[in-house]
Amino acid sequence: MDNLNEISKTIALSMGAGWASGINLYLAVLMLGLLEITGNISLPPDLQILSNPMVIGAAGLMYLVNFFADKTPGVDTGWDVIHTFIRIPAGALLAASAVGDVNPVVALAAAIAGGSIAAGTHAVKSGTRALINTSPEPFSNWTASITEDLAVIAGIWTALSYPWLFIALLVIFIVLMIWLLPKIWQGIKKVFSFIARFFQRDKEHQ
Repeated sequence: MDNLNEISKTIALSMGAGWASGINLYLAVLMLGLLEITGNISLPPDLQILSNPMVIGAAGLMYLVNFFADKTPGVDTGWDVIHTFIRIPAGALLAASAVGDVNPVVALAAAIAGGSIAAGTHAVKSGTRALINTSPEPFSNWTASITEDLAVIAGIWTALSYPWLFIALLVIFIVLMIWLLPKIWQGIKKVFSFIARFFQRDKEHQ
């Protein structure tokens, strides 16, 4: 039973790190580092580098930059595009590091799963933001961004405190994500189609 609990903790931390990275990588790294350095948790050896003051400082600085960029209409979408190449690899790396060097095959499997989950959460986040940006007011961006930050904090806390609950919620999230992503994509295509028609009509009137 103890071995099963340890396995659940490892899976929850590994997949939780990947999941959170796709939403807000810097907050995830900052939270894990602060929890480790304050003695609230004991990270696996390969993740203990997150508690290094330089890493915490860099994550904190980038979180501040992300905090404002993520709440500015238009800027948030550009920020998400750039972070396609950052969040997903980082999610895979954190997931693999959470497993440790017990078995290279297990670490590779964790990297693939963690990177895939990070890609999924990143796609949902960035796609949703692209749709939100069609609204002229900025309050929806702030609401979405703050909700995402709170979700990362709650998700990591749940993964560390109640691993079985987190795993169950993650399975539900993955099912919802598979259902939601095509709808988000259809919405984005409609937005681009509207923009293309708008510019076409504008050219015709010139």
